[in-house]
Amino acid sequence: MRPIARAVALLLACPAMAAGAIALAQIPAATLKQADDALQAGEADRALSLLTPLPAQGQGAAEAQNLICRVRFTLQQWDAAVTACEQSVRLDPGSSIGHMWLGRALGEKASRASFLTAYSLGKRVRAEFEQAVQLDPKNAGALSDLGVFYKDAPAIVGGGTDKAEAIAAQLDKVNPAKAYELRGNIDVARKDYVSAERDFKQAIAVSPHPAEQWTILANFYRNQKRWNDFDAAIQSCVSAAARDKNSGVGLYDGAGLLIETKRNPALAAKMLEDYLAGSSKSEEAPAFIAHARLGQLKQQLGDAAGAQQEFAAATAMAREYNPAQDSKH
Repeated sequence: MRPIARAVALLLACPAMAAGAIALAQIPAATLKQADDALQAGEADRALSLLTPLPAQGQGAAEAQNLICRVRFTLQQWDAAVTACEQSVRLDPGSSIGHMWLGRALGEKASRASFLTAYSLGKRVRAEFEQAVQLDPKNAGALSDLGVFYKDAPAIVGGGTDKAEAIAAQLDKVNPAKAYELRGNIDVARKDYVSAERDFKQAIAVSPHPAEQWTILANFYRNQKRWNDFDAAIQSCVSAAARDKNSGVGLYDGAGLLIETKRNPALAAKMLEDYLAGSSKSEEAPAFIAHARLGQLKQQLGDAAGAQQEFAAATAMAREYNPAQDSKH
């Protein structure tokens, strides 16, 4: 073969060879499982150490990018979370979970943006949640997120309580507790507090894990300044969690409400200790944040040594976490 012909042949072959190499790139499912386990356990550093060296394309890359997005989300690094979730959606545009998490990351970014930026981001949030629901009408998380968006957002970016009510009707068939929770929040927006309380209580009644729903009712009482009812709802959360080993998020959220309202720091500390000692840790309630909050509570309670241990535990799990920006989510 003449030199020019050989060069042309190589040029034609290289793209095919490169495409073949990308197609052959495969991230082991075991690695993704280890990273997800680390995320659920609140071990952000370990999750990132497993995920960041992985190839940016090929089989499993979309899931890896989604996991990076979710780790960054727990660290409250919204820009980085958006970037990773955008990459995940580019790699797998048919993933309902991918669009849902991109919507969540964009939503957090929008809530901290200027008015004009928030307007632009708000339209993207709606589009991502709507796409997630279109791809999987049984994705309860996406349905709930979309319903909350419709309830909260102004009409100019596609919000509306009528749309939120339609989502609640869809949730009835997928997650009845979340459907009642959404209806309760719609009632609050309409200042129909009697109906809201009824719906929040109904969410507790139908939920398989009612501890978390007790915290939703407690937050309602907090906003109504019904402090005796608030305290009773928190105690009911604790009691429900004692009967259900899968109630970790409820303990975490309930402790967060006590911290925000500056009520009963000893109980808040006990709830976080029980959460961290339990088997139902979750990315919804990052363990490193639980350690940091527990450290702050122990400082208030005069346990300086215990506080330092908790702060050290938080740092060991997530060196990039900045407790000063804790949004109490």
